[in-house]
Amino acid sequence: MTDSKIKPLEKEIRRLKEELADREAALPPHSAKPSQFMAIEELEDTIRRKQEELNSLEKNKGFV
Repeated sequence: MTDSKIKPLEKEIRRLKEELADREAALPPHSAKPSQFMAIEELEDTIRRKQEELNSLEKNKGFV
């Protein structure tokens, strides 16, 4: 059961990290808009939450 949750979560984290890298690369060197930084921060928060969820699943994998 846990394995069926881990693989999709890993895939989602990879996708979010790619999106984050794209957004960071798209930041202009000057005059970046606050909304651009907010979008990056939201992605970072989402990645962090999903990584914590993944870590928890992997930690508990042996107990399921």
